[in-house]
Formats: sequence, C-alpha cells, structure tokens
Amino acid sequence: MRLLALIRKEFIQIIRDPRTLALTFAMPVIQLFLLGYAATNDVRNIALAVFDQDRSPASRELLDAYRAADYFRIDFDVDSEIEIRQLIDSGAARAGMVIPPDYSEQIAAGHTARVAFVIDGSDPTLAGTALSAATLIGQAQSTDIAVERLSRQGQLAAMDPAIEVRTQVWYNPDLVSAYYMIPALIGMILQFLTTILTSTAIVRERERGTIEQLIITPIRSWELMIGKLAPYVIVAFIDTIEILIAGILIFGVPINGSLPLLLLLSGLFLVSTLGIGLLISTISNTQQEAMLTSIFTMLPSIFLSGFFFPLAAMPQFLQWISYAIPLRYFLIVVRGIVLKGVGASALLPEIIALSVFAFIVMGVAAKRFHKRLD
Repeated sequence: MRLLALIRKEFIQIIRDPRTLALTFAMPVIQLFLLGYAATNDVRNIALAVFDQDRSPASRELLDAYRAADYFRIDFDVDSEIEIRQLIDSGAARAGMVIPPDYSEQIAAGHTARVAFVIDGSDPTLAGTALSAATLIGQAQSTDIAVERLSRQGQLAAMDPAIEVRTQVWYNPDLVSAYYMIPALIGMILQFLTTILTSTAIVRERERGTIEQLIITPIRSWELMIGKLAPYVIVAFIDTIEILIAGILIFGVPINGSLPLLLLLSGLFLVSTLGIGLLISTISNTQQEAMLTSIFTMLPSIFLSGFFFPLAAMPQFLQWISYAIPLRYFLIVVRGIVLKGVGASALLPEIIALSVFAFIVMGVAAKRFHKRLD
C-alpha cells in the first residue's frame, strides 16, 4: 500500500506539471518528424547547371537520362563555364555538366564523346552520391548507344555479357532511410526521456525539501526508489507504442518481428536508462545540473551507438568505447526485430549485454541512492 501510494503521488506530480507532460508525449512525435524526414542519407534532386554547346537531339537524350534518374534536377541552362563556377560557388548549384560542341558528331562517328561533370565536394555525402550517380547514368547511356550501334550493324549478339550479377536487397528493398531511422528512434527517445525525467524528478524532491519528509516516513529506500521509477517506466512504454504507431501510419515502417519480444527487451533496456538517471540524481544537487549531466551522457550514446554513423567506419578506439554504451546493443535489437523479424536466439549476445548493463548500472545507482538517503 505504501508503494502504491508513492506511485500515485508521483503520477499526480507528473500530471500537475504541464511542461513535463508536453516533454513526455509531444517530444517523441516531434523528434519522429524531424529525424524521420531530415535525418536521411537519401540524396535526391541535386541542383545541376548544364552548359550544352551541342544543342542536338543526342545531347538532349543525354540530359533526359540524367533528368529521369531523379538524382539530379536541371535547374540552370547556362552559356559558359564561368556561369557554372559562379553558381557552384554561390551554392545555387551543386554540380555542373559541360557538353562539348562536337558531342553528336563524335557519337555519330562511333567515337568516344567526352562530357565534363563538375561536383561541389564541400559536402562529402552529397558529392559521393552525385559522383556515383553521374558515373552510373553515363555508363548506362553509353551502353544504350553501343547497343544501338551494334544493332544497326547486325552485331547485337556480340553484346552478351560474360558475367551477369543479379542482386537482391533483403529487409529494405527500396533502401528507405526512414525504415532504418524510425526503429532507432525508439532507443534514443527512451534513453533521452527516462534519463532526464528520472534524474530531475528525484533532484526536484531534494530542491523542494520534500525528500526529507519522505525519508522520515516508514517508506523503505527500495520502495522510494521503485515508487519514483515506476511511473516513468509506464510513460516510457506509452512513448514506445506511440513511436511505433506513428512510424507505421506516417512512414509505413513494417513491423516484421514479435511486438511482445520488442516490448520485453525495451523493458530490459529501460532498466539501464533508469539506472543512469537514478545515478545522475545522486551526484546532482539541482535540476539544471541533472539535466545538463543527462544531456552530456546522451552525446556519446547518439554518436557511438550506430544511430547516425556506422560503427565499422569509426576508428578502432571509438569502436572499443562503443561496447560500453547500452544503446549500441538495443539498436541492434530493435532494428533486428522490426526490420528483419528475427527472434531472441539471433539477438542472444545483445540480450546478455543489456542484462549485464542493467544489473551493473541499476546496482550501482541503487547503492548510491541508498547512501545518499542515509
């Protein structure tokens, strides 16, 4: 009864604080929109400036090939290479194409027509995609022209390839970035909210002087700890379901695995994040200090967990540090269940790691919490 009364008190305190409610339920949806739409590696509609000196059907066919690929958007038809440089320098265009005046003549004569393609490399991600797309589109157009030449000469059979590579993409055939990002948002938002809310909730009691009133009651320290944490566990599960529903309805993210297993392992991850929040509360004296410390712990979790950047591309010492971040393991879990539909057996190493983290972090936090109350 004492524990239930404490949990009820904490729920009343949450409801009476509209800022906490807004933070708890509105922020996941806002982050979902921002990161779901903005945090994407899909590069489309690159502004392209074209200096077509040939103005022939052959050059227009080449431009149509680039226009149809959806990677480039021909925004500028210029009359000199100087204009291309000016547009790229100003950022209005991110790439430029120069078609020589003898382009159609070279094609008709069966020679190699050389087209210049300039790319703004100030953004490596965009430049890399533009470089690959420009090369592939040019190669495809070159192959079409070669097939047309051989067809006219009756030698089309000579074009049969010696090797044919047939590719398949599993789990995300259209390579939609949102399918990769939305499941990861569950882990990031769970850690962000539970860590901040837990750490500030306990410090708030100390700031207001009500923690002493709780200490002199018959409530044991473990009851106080559970009573403070339990409401945020429930709130975190509501946020998890909220993100999943929004991801399905807005972004069409498929849930290929077991939802009960996902919720169960989310609970295991929550033990670690709540333990981190509880630990922060024992070393902080004010809510501002607790919030800043929570944000500080989030930075390595975001950048070293594989949320934004692949771990394999990082230096070796950063990969070693990432093993000490619970979010790293939970991202593998949530992406494996949501996208791949795998079961617990395929995620056993991650489940063991999360269990170890939950035991250590919550144990240390509970011990410090008990001493701080004493």
